[in-house]
Amino acid sequence: MFAAAAVLALIRIVRGPSIVDRMAGSDTLLTVLICVLASEMALNGHLNTLPLLIALAMTASIGTLAVARFVSRVRRQSDER
Repeated sequence: MFAAAAVLALIRIVRGPSIVDRMAGSDTLLTVLICVLASEMALNGHLNTLPLLIALAMTASIGTLAVARFVSRVRRQSDER
Protein backbone atom coordinates (compact mmCIF):
# COMPACT_ATOMS: atom_id res chain seq x y z
CA MET A 1 0.00 0.00 0.00
CA PHE A 2 2.86 2.35 0.78
CA ALA A 3 4.41 1.69 -2.62
CA ALA A 4 1.14 2.35 -4.42
CA ALA A 5 0.67 5.61 -2.53
CA ALA A 6 4.23 6.66 -3.36
CA VAL A 7 3.76 5.92 -7.06
CA LEU A 8 0.50 7.88 -7.17
CA ALA A 9 2.18 10.80 -5.38
CA LEU A 10 5.03 10.73 -7.90
CA ILE A 11 2.53 10.81 -10.74
CA ARG A 12 0.89 13.88 -9.18
CA ILE A 13 4.30 15.56 -8.84
CA VAL A 14 5.23 14.90 -12.47
CA ARG A 15 1.88 15.66 -14.10
CA GLY A 16 1.11 18.78 -12.06
CA PRO A 17 -0.23 20.90 -13.69
CA SER A 18 0.08 23.66 -11.07
CA ILE A 19 2.61 24.24 -8.33
CA VAL A 20 -0.09 23.57 -5.75
CA ASP A 21 -0.74 20.12 -7.25
CA ARG A 22 2.98 19.37 -7.22
CA MET A 23 3.26 20.51 -3.61
CA ALA A 24 0.34 18.29 -2.61
CA GLY A 25 2.09 15.35 -4.28
CA SER A 26 5.34 16.21 -2.55
CA ASP A 27 3.62 16.41 0.84
CA THR A 28 1.94 13.08 0.20
CA LEU A 29 5.22 11.47 -0.79
CA LEU A 30 6.96 12.78 2.33
CA THR A 31 4.07 11.59 4.49
CA VAL A 32 4.28 8.12 2.95
CA LEU A 33 8.02 8.06 3.58
CA ILE A 34 7.52 9.11 7.20
CA CYS A 35 4.90 6.37 7.63
CA VAL A 36 7.22 3.76 6.11
CA LEU A 37 10.06 4.73 8.44
CA ALA A 38 7.77 4.84 11.48
CA SER A 39 6.34 1.41 10.61
CA GLU A 40 9.85 -0.01 10.23
CA MET A 41 10.79 1.45 13.62
CA ALA A 42 7.71 -0.06 15.27
CA LEU A 43 8.22 -3.49 13.69
CA ASN A 44 11.91 -3.69 14.61
CA GLY A 45 11.59 -1.98 17.99
CA HIS A 46 14.26 0.72 17.65
CA LEU A 47 14.49 4.51 17.55
CA ASN A 48 17.50 4.87 15.25
CA THR A 49 15.64 6.69 12.49
CA LEU A 50 13.75 9.09 14.76
CA PRO A 51 16.02 12.06 13.90
CA LEU A 52 15.35 11.39 10.22
CA LEU A 53 11.60 11.36 10.86
CA ILE A 54 11.82 14.70 12.63
CA ALA A 55 13.91 16.21 9.83
CA LEU A 56 11.47 14.96 7.17
CA ALA A 57 8.50 16.38 9.08
CA MET A 58 10.22 19.75 9.43
CA THR A 59 11.15 19.77 5.75
CA ALA A 60 7.60 18.99 4.71
CA SER A 61 6.07 21.71 6.87
CA ILE A 62 8.62 24.37 5.89
CA GLY A 63 8.24 23.50 2.21
CA THR A 64 4.47 23.75 2.41
CA LEU A 65 4.66 27.13 4.11
CA ALA A 66 7.13 28.41 1.52
CA VAL A 67 4.93 27.37 -1.39
CA ALA A 68 1.84 28.81 0.28
CA ARG A 69 3.57 32.17 0.71
CA PHE A 70 4.77 32.11 -2.89
CA VAL A 71 1.32 31.30 -4.26
CA SER A 72 -0.33 34.00 -2.13
CA ARG A 73 2.18 36.61 -3.37
CA VAL A 74 1.66 35.62 -7.00
CA ARG A 75 -2.12 35.79 -6.61
CA ARG A 76 -1.89 39.15 -4.85
CA GLN A 77 0.25 40.57 -7.67
CA SER A 78 -2.12 39.26 -10.35
CA ASP A 79 -5.10 40.78 -8.50
CA GLU A 80 -3.39 44.19 -8.40
CA ARG A 81 -2.99 44.29 -12.19
